[in-house]
Amino acid sequence: MTVTISRAMLNSILARAVDAPDSEICGLLLGEGDRIREAREAMNISAEPERRFELDPVTLLTAHKEARAGGPAVIGHYHSHPVGTVEPSACDADMAVPDGALWLICGPNGRYALWRAGTEGLHGRFSAVELMVEHE
Repeated sequence: MTVTISRAMLNSILARAVDAPDSEICGLLLGEGDRIREAREAMNISAEPERRFELDPVTLLTAHKEARAGGPAVIGHYHSHPVGTVEPSACDADMAVPDGALWLICGPNGRYALWRAGTEGLHGRFSAVELMVEHE
């Protein structure tokens, strides 16, 4: 399966990561099926934001409430790895629920990769997903 995101949306996420070189940024991916329609910024409330992320629960609950009212579904989230690769870390695997959610990970120098949380693949939890970036 190929997932689609707009160039402007992806660039916005990557710019946030560049602006926060010492901590992980994070947010929600909203849309349906194979289309990311919105990347909603969330505060990283982790006690160790330089090493891990924890989405602000108010942002997450609000997005789910909006989805129940007819808005776009929460289909995953994004976060950055200020140091290292765009592959999910062992810490990411420990946090991941095998629910099919998308994990967009961005790293240094504008790199990024999309993953789906499941029961096999990297760390026994992540499978790579092709991300098509649409030019608007």
